[in-house]
Amino acid sequence: MACSNCSSGKDGQPKGCKNNGTCGTDGCNKLTVFDWLSNMSLPSGQTVFDCVEVRFKNSRKEFFRNTGNVTLSIGDVVATESSPGHDIGIVTLTGELVKVQMKKKKVSWEDENLPKIYRKASQKDIEIWQTARTREADVQKRSRELAIALNLQMKISDVEFQGDGSKATFYYTAEDRVDFRQLIKDMARAFSIRIEMRQIGFRQEAARLGGIGSCGRELCCSTWLTDFRSVNTAAARYQQLSLNPQKLAGQCGKLKCCLNYELDTYLDALNNFPKADVKLFTEKGRAACQKIDIFKGLMWFAYEEASMHWHKLTVEQVNEIIEQNTNKRRVASLEEYASELMEEVATKIDFENVVGQDSLTRFDQPKKKKKRKPRNSNQNNRNKNQNSGGQGAPSKGPKNQNQPKKNSNNSNAGKGSSNNQNKPKKQTPSAENKGNNHTPKNNSGGNAPKKKRRNNNNRNSKNNNNNKNAKKPD
Repeated sequence: MACSNCSSGKDGQPKGCKNNGTCGTDGCNKLTVFDWLSNMSLPSGQTVFDCVEVRFKNSRKEFFRNTGNVTLSIGDVVATESSPGHDIGIVTLTGELVKVQMKKKKVSWEDENLPKIYRKASQKDIEIWQTARTREADVQKRSRELAIALNLQMKISDVEFQGDGSKATFYYTAEDRVDFRQLIKDMARAFSIRIEMRQIGFRQEAARLGGIGSCGRELCCSTWLTDFRSVNTAAARYQQLSLNPQKLAGQCGKLKCCLNYELDTYLDALNNFPKADVKLFTEKGRAACQKIDIFKGLMWFAYEEASMHWHKLTVEQVNEIIEQNTNKRRVASLEEYASELMEEVATKIDFENVVGQDSLTRFDQPKKKKKRKPRNSNQNNRNKNQNSGGQGAPSKGPKNQNQPKKNSNNSNAGKGSSNNQNKPKKQTPSAENKGNNHTPKNNSGGNAPKKKRRNNNNRNSKNNNNNKNAKKPD
């Protein structure tokens, strides 16, 4: 069916497409042709071309003659001549471009046997056409079951009903010739309609059904490609593609048609290249070609004795070595030509990134780890606060960086003399510090350790006396 722009207007009359063949929905984009002459008026005295192009289900198109001079535009639903009865289709092209398409498909517009257009489809014709289209899925499923029951090596890929519902065309694919006479009898008995069998190729099957290719776009054969040229594996070899059938094959199971698109460009570029099986004779040994870059004009050669190390040469350098070999001369080595190429590359000036675009490999580099701040500074601040707590504010003297750090022992004061090992040694004041009126910050609590020692000794003596008294008998 057509899109919303081609749907019927008031009183069930089709209003036609307003996009001149550039509609982006599925109903109007099957092998469409843009009508670039739609806004141009004909010269005086010239009549409109009386043939139009009509599309039916999927990509089937035919040409019809407008004998009744019906005013038609792209997207109109029309009733066309068929055998037997009539068919319903959508107008896809009118005017002088139809003559170009008929010439391309080798159809003569002077042929008197061209089928005719009866009229614009009425609402009743459209309803009958839609009811016939709804039966196609069930009929296709049932016909496949009948073919499997008869053990026929064929695949029924599509079913198309005629606009009046009197006939159905079955499209099938098969490797060999198939005798389907019994199948036609069974289907005519099951469906009570006229049966027509039409064999198509695998590429035509993909064109009729459509789909999305590996490139992410709709299939070329179902959107714009009309002629199917043969594709060989040589096209992949010339383009230096890996001969992987899973990557080179399309949805039809054959080689992709797009392999022929750039083949001519590769063939023109290879005219200046020597053959890939050429051998270069040097004093170090014989070298063979390993790789070719067509568009950069580079070739990689390696000695047959040491094939792990490749030497990059230009096409001009390779042709020069071949010319010397034909004159029965051998070059010294390939390293000389490779070094010359490196010097030429070094002299070239690289282009600066003035646009400011980001690098494509910026996410490949590992993230740099953030440097953590040292914890010693935090511990020193805590120790200073603990030592100065409870003994007045610290004096504002200069910091003595040569003195060792002191640990707070307030929490371990009641554990006996074992804490004396962790206490810092008492330092003698220097001559410079004696003359200073201000004491250093770390010495503000210098009397605290002495008090703790006396308290600890007193507690130890008391504990010893208690133990002695406890041992005396009553």
